[in-house]
This record gives sequence, structure tokens and C-alpha cells, in this order.
Amino acid sequence: MFLLDAPPDTSAYMIAGYIVFFVVAAIYLASIFIRWRNIHQDISTLEAIEQENKKNEKPVKVEKPNVAAKKSTAKKSKAVKKK
Repeated sequence: MFLLDAPPDTSAYMIAGYIVFFVVAAIYLASIFIRWRNIHQDISTLEAIEQENKKNEKPVKVEKPNVAAKKSTAKKSKAVKKK
């Protein structure tokens, strides 16, 4: 009696599986595209801000350090270490 039964028809489950797979893949690809677009917008915004900051930036005067002051602090630190 069991030998006469036909195998169950599972083609509907196969089609449903393919549909689920392609929907998930499409959502994933859309997510990647949106992230890519957003990161490029962020990069262009940061470049514009950087250019604006370069225009508004005032040149900074770099002063030479006082060599005598460095030597005196080095001597003080050596004296403290000896104690």
C-alpha cells in the first residue's frame, strides 16, 4: 500500500524558497547601494568643510622653544631623581 502512494508535491515550497532568497538578496543589495551613496555624500561634505576651514584658517606663528628653559628643567628633574 505504501508503494502505491505518489511522492508529495513540494514544488510550491521550492518556489517560495526562491522568492524568499531573491527578496532577501534584493534588500541586501539595496542596503549596500544606500550605504555607498551615503558614504559618498559624507565624503563630499567633509571635503567641503575642509576647504572652508582652509580658507578661514589664519596662519599660526610657530615660536622656537627656549633651549635654556629646557636645560634647567632637565637639571631639576635629575636632582629630584637623585633624592
